[in-house]
Parts: sequence; C-alpha cells; structure tokens
Amino acid sequence: MSLDLHDHDRGLEFDLSTLGRRSLLGAAGAAGLVALAACGSGESPSSAPSSAGATTSASGTPAATAECATTEIPQETAGPYPGDGSNGPNVLTQSGIVRRDIRPSFGTATAVAAGVPLTVALKILDLTKGCSAYSGAAVYLWHCDRDGNYSMYSQATVNENYLRGVQEADASGNVTFTSIFPAAYTGRWPHIHFEVYPSLSSATSASNKISTSQLAFPEDVCNTVYATSGYQRSISNMSRTTLQNDNVFRDGVTEQMAAVSGSVSSGYVATLTVAV
Repeated sequence: MSLDLHDHDRGLEFDLSTLGRRSLLGAAGAAGLVALAACGSGESPSSAPSSAGATTSASGTPAATAECATTEIPQETAGPYPGDGSNGPNVLTQSGIVRRDIRPSFGTATAVAAGVPLTVALKILDLTKGCSAYSGAAVYLWHCDRDGNYSMYSQATVNENYLRGVQEADASGNVTFTSIFPAAYTGRWPHIHFEVYPSLSSATSASNKISTSQLAFPEDVCNTVYATSGYQRSISNMSRTTLQNDNVFRDGVTEQMAAVSGSVSSGYVATLTVAV
C-alpha cells in the first residue's frame, strides 16, 4: 500500500471553506447556541444492513418507525488524549483535519506515522430512523502510533498531529480512513477511538458529539502485526493484557470488535458497523 498524501484531499478551496464553516459553528456551540438532538455489530460496512423506514397508514398519517434490531454502539471514555478540546488541545478546528489519510501530520507539523498499513471502514447507522444510513454524519477518529504515543500529548510526539482525522459519511453511511495498525500499550487492549457528530459543521468540539466509542482488534491479527519490525514494544504489553482485564472492553466487546481482513504485506482492513 503506497503512501499518497494527496490521494483523498478535497482541495484547498474546500478546506478553507470548511474551516470557515466549522469555526463559525464551533463558536456558536461554545456560546450555547447550537442544540443537538442526541441519537445513539461487527458487520462489514460494504454490506447493506436491513433498514426500516417510516410507513404510512391508510389515513395518510406517517406510522411509527419500525424498531431497529441493531444494538447501539457502547459509550466509552474518550481517554486522556482526545484532542477534541475536552482535555487540552482541540485539533477539530484546524484546517486540514478533514481528511481520509491520517498517517501524515498536517499544518506546520511534518512527521508521517510508520507502521503496518490499515484501512478503517465504519458504517454509521441512525437508530432513530430504523437503522437507516446516517448520511452526513461526521466521524472523528484517532489512535496511538506503533510506539504507543498519541500525537499532541505524548512527549515524543507533542508537536505532531498525525493519526487524527475527520470524515463525513456518504449516502450509505460509510466513512473510511487510511492509517497504520496501532500499538498495544501498557494496560490496554489494542484499540481505536472515535466520536460521531450529527454533521461535519458541528464536528468542532466534544460538546457537539452524539456518541463516543472504541474499536477493538482480534487477538490473532494483533499478534501477527506485533511480530513485525517496529512493534517490539507491543509484544510484552499484549502478553499481559486480555479483553477480560481491559478497563474498557471487559464488560463486553461484541459491538466493538472489528472484522479484519488482509495481511502484513498488503495491509489490513478493519470494518465495523456503528449504530448511534
């Protein structure tokens, strides 16, 4: 998998117009002017889930939306390194954060995260609309690098902002990120953090999010990746951690365990359906 830093760039004009919109909405949210209605399985996002829309009665009055059978994604901590303004820096208002490839830093930062290639594909569903695709929702996704460091926080990467990005869901509710496989660090099962927002323009601070969760990886895939060069620190950390003693996933991980395919040489693809 080649590193093309501009393959999914939507252009400077789009980026600048988006920044203006997002900054304005962020300021409005901070002033309490934006009110959001909160709505809150390991199925591949490429497969179309069954959805039930509103039906119409004989009198022409819309009937109640059918109950959704998909389970809501569990709400989890954003952790100490969110970068969403809730604990220190806020990357969400920076020009360049809306992107598919999150391996490079952007702005004045220049580092590129190295590691086994990983594509993260999420399908966002709206529980309030019968599990229909949540078109237009925004996902902010972030995770540590292969050394266990979080950009903007860890001492070694405090001046970088890589492995963080925002994507807008398409008409089918799909968002895709190009990244690297994260490390296993002390006390945590390998994971990726993400927040869901009702729209791209509202994804400016944590106060606007409607869901916060984490994605987990299968043990066999983790062990295969951590046997490769650059992930040596993860081997011992992984040996001391289980899903049962992980402080996030120990109460159940069914809706958060990604389906992963691929290989070290070709890169991996992790897919997860996220109902909010």
